Amino acid sequence: MTHLLALNGSYRENGTTDQAVSEAAAAAMEAGASVEIIQLRDFPIEFCVNCRHCTQAPGDAPGTCVHDDRMKDLIARIEAADAFILASPTNFSSVTAVFKRFMERLVVYAWWPWGTPAPKYRHQTANKRAMLITSSAAPAILARFSYASLKQLKITARTIGAKPVGSVFIGLMSQQPDPVLPEHAKRRLRAMAKKLVR
Repeated sequence: MTHLLALNGSYRENGTTDQAVSEAAAAAMEAGASVEIIQLRDFPIEFCVNCRHCTQAPGDAPGTCVHDDRMKDLIARIEAADAFILASPTNFSSVTAVFKRFMERLVVYAWWPWGTPAPKYRHQTANKRAMLITSSAAPAILARFSYASLKQLKITARTIGAKPVGSVFIGLMSQQPDPVLPEHAKRRLRAMAKKLVR
């Protein structure tokens, strides 16, 4: 059975991104996957201090952070998962700050000894799968090329050893105070979620 881990960087309960993650998770469960959803807004972790302690030991296992917090538990869940839903709204042309904080803590997946010019991925091959979800007030076609959100979600996937099977960018989501996920987005989310399950 495929174990799917959804990591949601939305601040807003039952907003567009929450609805999108729930839709994709339901489709994956229908296809036979087990699904765990992590709301990063409710998962307290510290900020990375860029000390690079975690990047010094060689090997393909994630490094050990100087912070003794729940990121250790989250890394264990990432390592145990077969596939991922990576989701964040687009805020100010980027993923949310709560998702960015999580991204920065993924430096444990880098091997970067002092004196070397650049880091290397601990997971050299992307053996897992991921689907990427983001949304914005702008039209989706414009937002895809103007904002950094999808690029940041792709970087996150590659860092944890996953290859995206596709992305869903839901645009024009500021037309009403209580957003409702469009039917075309639901169909795309459900179809893509099933690609994660095999």
